[in-house]
Amino acid sequence: MNAKKLLLVSIMVLIGGITTSCLDQKYPFRNTKLPIDQRVQDLISRLTLEEKVSQMLNSTPAIERLGIPPYDWWNECLHGVGRANEYKVTVFPQAIGMAAAWDDAGLHQVAAAIAEEGRAIYNDAQSKKNYSGYHALTYWTPNINIFRDPRWGRGQETYGEDPYLTGTLGKAFVRGLQGDDAKYLKAAACAKHYAVHSGPERSRHTFNIEVSTYDLWDTYLPAFRDLVVDANVAGVMCAYNAYATQPCCGSDLLMQSILREKWGFSGYVTSDCGAIDDFFKGHKTHPDAVHAAVDAVFHGTDIDCGRSAYRALVEGVKGGLIPEEQINISLARLFTIRFRLGLFDPAGEVSFSQIPLSVLENDEHKAISRKIAQESIVLLKNTNNFLPLSKELKKIAVIGPNADNEKTVLGNYNGFPTEIVTPLEAIKSRVSSSTEVIYEKAVNYVAEPNEAEVTALINRLKGVDVVVMVGGISPELEGEEMNVNVEGFSGGDRTSIALPHVQTHLMQALTKANIPTVFVMMTGSAIAIPWEAANLPAVLNAWYGGQDAGSAIADVLFGDYNPSGKLP
Repeated sequence: MNAKKLLLVSIMVLIGGITTSCLDQKYPFRNTKLPIDQRVQDLISRLTLEEKVSQMLNSTPAIERLGIPPYDWWNECLHGVGRANEYKVTVFPQAIGMAAAWDDAGLHQVAAAIAEEGRAIYNDAQSKKNYSGYHALTYWTPNINIFRDPRWGRGQETYGEDPYLTGTLGKAFVRGLQGDDAKYLKAAACAKHYAVHSGPERSRHTFNIEVSTYDLWDTYLPAFRDLVVDANVAGVMCAYNAYATQPCCGSDLLMQSILREKWGFSGYVTSDCGAIDDFFKGHKTHPDAVHAAVDAVFHGTDIDCGRSAYRALVEGVKGGLIPEEQINISLARLFTIRFRLGLFDPAGEVSFSQIPLSVLENDEHKAISRKIAQESIVLLKNTNNFLPLSKELKKIAVIGPNADNEKTVLGNYNGFPTEIVTPLEAIKSRVSSSTEVIYEKAVNYVAEPNEAEVTALINRLKGVDVVVMVGGISPELEGEEMNVNVEGFSGGDRTSIALPHVQTHLMQALTKANIPTVFVMMTGSAIAIPWEAANLPAVLNAWYGGQDAGSAIADVLFGDYNPSGKLP
């Protein structure tokens, strides 16, 4: 080996040794016996300004010289672990449906099951060095906004219009998700969207909310106070909209006076995704990204989700607009959560790190999903005990746009289970072997009635003992800022709360033909059904009931479960 090659090898060995020694070095922040605040401050002291700012985005890069892997804060678990689509998970009923159960203990069970499945996914992803989005332990759930206007498309994600019920259920969810371990969080919950955020979707990036002081404190803040003060929620998400002319993520009243000072919140705050950009693009209250980012951090918003406006904080510090010490305050809150989750500790010391993938969709979790789906169903009408139906009927027709629609039962912000039971499948499996079940979709959600098709359908259905019409609406029509513009629906919201006329028209024709009809309504929001309430013998509200929605509906239709849900 010549001298040049020997020198090169020696340098490579030296560099490798330095790198290895850096990673193996026992920094104080790696010492699990030290208090968390001491570990956090040690870690922050080792970061450059650029590294600090990079850790204030939702998708944080690795800091390889300290052995810190990437971490993406953004994850969802509204009614089951969401969006990590390579894993099959238990999908519970949509939040508004679980609220109808009025079962805080049941919701605690749901959240605990979600946390267990989330930990299993995180553990598996870490073992594969998969640091991509939707695999982390910081869940931006629950949505505790008040569903005051039934036209709001995201109302399905909430627990309804009542502040007390919302706070009670929100606390149960947070406690179930975060667990009761003395040292570690099982997962980290986040109360959103703070505050006074209840649509409309199309204008949320520019809308300035005006409510009375009484309404603010009596309606919109109690649930957030419950989760922050009583349930010790780990995080809060500030909303897109402005309140009293200030964007929520930069609100003197909401962020400083109430959240940090009055309630003493010491957890982290993330912006909704793109909300900091809205300071200068939507609300136009700030001239540019630098001033928007600086103001948001001064107001206690620790994470900029989605658009990376916070990258301008480096310029803000160097330009004297914000001291680096203020950056450190946000970092301390962020790293404290990561330490409380055990992300910097040896797996052997964190009991949750041993949760295996076998917990996904286990029998216990599926039973919890079935139970709360049953509890969620609201019996709106049952004239002369028309329900339950006999399992020995000769012929049942199951019709409607939601009778065999797997997408509808899953709601939004959902994961995907291995098996979905639709109402049609469940009814077929529940009746006697001698009962004939026929199926026709019959109508779409929204359309102009076709008289010829309706007449032909009525003729085909003559002779059935009962029609089960499974209709309503769909998460493909109502939801978050959607590109939808059809009669009754616009941009994710609804322009009318009436049941689409094409469905009422069909049930009117069935009734005129003296064909007994049960209406099973699947929805994430209130639907006005004056004709159905006056003329049909039985009506159920079954929401978006999760993976076992069909089974729960069949349980109620055939008397295997006595419905107890209440409109939230």
